[in-house]
Parts: sequence; C-alpha cells; structure tokens
Amino acid sequence: MKKSPHKWVYLFSEGNATMRGLLGGKGAGVAEMTNAGLPVPPGFTITTEACNAYYESGKDFPPGMWDQVLAAMKIVEQQTGKGFGQKDNPLLVSVRSGAKFSMPGMMDTVLNLGINDETVQGLVKLTGDERFAYDAYRRFIQMFSKIVLDTDPRDFEHVLDQYKERAGVKSDAEIPADELKKMVADFKRIAERQSGEPFPTDVYQQLSKAIEAVFSSWNNKRAIDYRNFNKIPHDLGTAVNVQSMVFGNMGNDSGTGVAFTRDPGTGEKELYGEYLLNAQGEDVVAGIRTPSKISRLQQDLPQGYRQFQEIAHRLEQHYRDMQDLEFTVEKGRLYMLQTRSGKRSAAAAIKVL
Repeated sequence: MKKSPHKWVYLFSEGNATMRGLLGGKGAGVAEMTNAGLPVPPGFTITTEACNAYYESGKDFPPGMWDQVLAAMKIVEQQTGKGFGQKDNPLLVSVRSGAKFSMPGMMDTVLNLGINDETVQGLVKLTGDERFAYDAYRRFIQMFSKIVLDTDPRDFEHVLDQYKERAGVKSDAEIPADELKKMVADFKRIAERQSGEPFPTDVYQQLSKAIEAVFSSWNNKRAIDYRNFNKIPHDLGTAVNVQSMVFGNMGNDSGTGVAFTRDPGTGEKELYGEYLLNAQGEDVVAGIRTPSKISRLQQDLPQGYRQFQEIAHRLEQHYRDMQDLEFTVEKGRLYMLQTRSGKRSAAAAIKVL
C-alpha cells in the first residue's frame, strides 16, 4: 500500500490551540474558535513544516501540498456555498501569514483573492452594489501587486490620490463606482508595467503565487531583523491561513476592528480597542481614516456589539488570559478573525488574574 503523503494542510476544524508550532499562532487561534462554535469564516492552514520544506527544496511546494490545498478549497466551497473562480457566486479568500510567535506587520496579507473581470460581475449581482465590488477589486490589485509582484506601492497611491482629487472627495470610500472601474484598469496597467508580466486572472494562479509570497515573506529583511531583535529562531517557518472573506466594507451596517477583552494598561474589565465602519481590516492599521473607540460600536451596530461582548467574555474565560481580537461585521453579522493572548502592563496582568 502506498504511504499517504505528509499532511501539509489542516482545515480550521482539524486544529486546536496546542498546535501553535505547526499551524502558527493565527491558525491555532482560528481553529480553537472554530471548535468552540464561534462565528469564524471557514478556511484552512498550510503548516509551518510546508514553509520549511519549500525552502529545503529550493523554493518548490513540497510533494502533495498543492493537491491538499485544492481539496481543502473544495471543502471551503461546500461550507460557504460559493465557488472559487465561479462567475455567479464567487468565493473570495484572504491569504495571511501566521508564525508561532506574533510578528506584527512583518509579514504579508492579501485580501479579496479570487477576484477577476468575471467574478467581479458576480459580486455586483450578489450584492447589488457595484461600488463595493469594484472597490474590492481595486484593493486586491493594489495588495497583490505590492506583496506578490513586488511592485512599488507609491505608484498606486499616487493614482488613488489623483482619482480622489478629480472626484472632489477626501476618502477612498467616497470614490464613485464608475471611477473605481477606471481605476481597476489603471492599476492593472501599473502592475503589468512594473512586473513585466500580465496580471494573473486565473484564481488558482493568484492563490499559488500568494502562498509563495507568504512563504517568502518569512525571509524578508524586516522579518529577519525582527526575529534577530526578539531572539526568535529563524527555522520555525510561517504557516499560511487561507480564509473565506467577510466584508466590513459593505456599507454602514458593516465594519472591522481590533480589541482587547480588557484595558491592557489598567486591566479594567471593559472592551478596549477601535473600529471603522464601512472598511476592510487593512484600513484600521493603515491609519488613512480615524477609527472610533470600540464603545461607540454600541450605538452604530448594537447587535454586533452585544454578540462581540459575549464572545470576548467566553474567549477570556476559555484561555484564562486577556485576549487580543480581530473581528469584522458584514451586514450586521459578526465574524471572528483572530484571537491571541494580549500584551499588557504588569499592573494590568495582576488585575487580570
């Protein structure tokens, strides 16, 4: 009997919190939340072992890994009722790094992967919102180009500023749909000019390239310097989390944010963090718009806030430690994207206990 290939890919439902070394902190966290029955968008994790094997084989995916990715993607399609690359009901995914130890901002994320000229039409039909669909497309080209094609992000930002100026608006969220359509074409041209190759429209090619880019980001200069400074070993590798997208930028009943289950400075038992309405996760950290304090979510999205309070309490009890959470609300529905033990002051640590 042929020995089955090494297991490189774990569905979120197959992991748990003890598997940080294999699934990375993010993968272990979403697996634990999935198994606790919390609202986590379905997905899977490619292991840190796969990353190390990728480097050992001279930057080739290890045998069997890609087949396992395709099989896991089929299951995520069943779980979401959507199809990856499907014109009518497209599944879009995020591709994120996740090492054993948190390395904030050091490694790379691609959102809205799986969008192209055909699936964007499906997104318009599904949501009835042309502006949202083309905004997602614009964001994807911008991120994919920066992270996967290694292009200069300033060219995109320059064009974005020109569009805002022309439309006479202050924020990205106010650029009208027709202008975003033109921007998508402009962004593709920049990407092709800078990378010297056509922008990938095949969704599986997009996925394969994004996974490689995350593996490669383990050894980018920033990540190496960060590990040296924090005395983190260089041979741990990063996991890759592929997760179905939920959208915080679908209008004012949607949003995204980050929060601690209590105040990290004082240990006070109240939610502490910030969020943005009608935004995607990158907007909160990018500092383009000013986020609101998490307490305001109570007025903006009362149902989402109540649910978030309950989940925060459950997770803190479950882990017996203050948690640092990432969440998205899509059309009033709350989804949890990450949980990890939060960093806090010594005084707060005593109070948490």
